Amino acid sequence: MKDPIWKQQFTPEQVNSLRKNTINEVLGIELVEIGPDYITARMPVDHRTHQNYGMLHGGASVVLAETLGSVASTACLEDLQTQMAVGVEINANHLRSVKSGFVTGTVRPVKVGRTIHVWSIEISDENGRLVCVSRLTVAVVNQKG
Repeated sequence: MKDPIWKQQFTPEQVNSLRKNTINEVLGIELVEIGPDYITARMPVDHRTHQNYGMLHGGASVVLAETLGSVASTACLEDLQTQMAVGVEINANHLRSVKSGFVTGTVRPVKVGRTIHVWSIEISDENGRLVCVSRLTVAVVNQKG
């Protein structure tokens, strides 16, 4: 088993408790698992996440991807009092449509450096079929006092 990459320890329940009044609450995104080098979350495919053709909106997939990468970067920070992780760039390739159920995203590191983190996020449907692949770049910056 790999050594955990996380410098901050937390549970899915702790992260989910921070959803109130955020886009994650609106879209129903919830963390479900934290592994040694990955984090998994799920999101419903319903009226909140549909586009006008009744399929999962690509933007909702991007929100799920950025949420996963942001949580992962925050967990890799040395000091939550002086540092914060901010998204710099995200891309996504939408590979398959989904009309209902849940999609599950898993984030894994590409590179976790001192000032830049790069994450790969794969989003799959309930049958394990790949729906979206995304890459997120996050900058580690000092918090302004």
